[in-house]
Amino acid sequence: MTEISTSKEAAGQPTARGDRIAVVIGSTRPTRICPDIASWIRDVAQAGSPLTYELLDLAEVGLPLLDEPLKAALQQYQHEHTRRWSRIIDSYDGFIFVFPQYNWGYPAALKNALDYLYYEWRDKPATVATYGTRGGGKAATQLLTVLQGLHMRTLDDHLELAIGDNDVDDNWQIIDVETTLHPYRDNIRAIDEQLIEALKDDQQ
Repeated sequence: MTEISTSKEAAGQPTARGDRIAVVIGSTRPTRICPDIASWIRDVAQAGSPLTYELLDLAEVGLPLLDEPLKAALQQYQHEHTRRWSRIIDSYDGFIFVFPQYNWGYPAALKNALDYLYYEWRDKPATVATYGTRGGGKAATQLLTVLQGLHMRTLDDHLELAIGDNDVDDNWQIIDVETTLHPYRDNIRAIDEQLIEALKDDQQ
């Protein structure tokens, strides 16, 4: 599912800044619905956009719990999995983090992935797409604070996707992603426009 490339050339994409946006699948649990939601967001954002939206699945990246002996800001990485993660993140120009709300917070795997790095995140535009029975607003607030701490440029808009019991089947999978998430299409178009504008500013 995830196109994990370590450079724009390796991915076969143009190297101009502002081209690649990672839609990060921020849940790693086996029964997650996050990939379906992230794929839908990617497809809607991609339609008509000059940017290239790609899925980046933390479950496939498979980072262990943070095991670097030195702080990330030094960029003196001791492990190849960290260096590889650094190359992956460095190859992207912006991010949409997609994740569920767990007990009013966000998944530990996502915080772990963020904490591995520092400068690779800095100054890049980002937003979040949370989901839960009430949209996941508390988790969104928490992660937006972390992104600001990493000196990312958080967009004005983010997504809080309400997914109720009637939207899922007996296996807790979304019955019809398009029907459930259709009301948020205009919000995603607004996010795409904000990402385009943010990356256009970088090129001026």
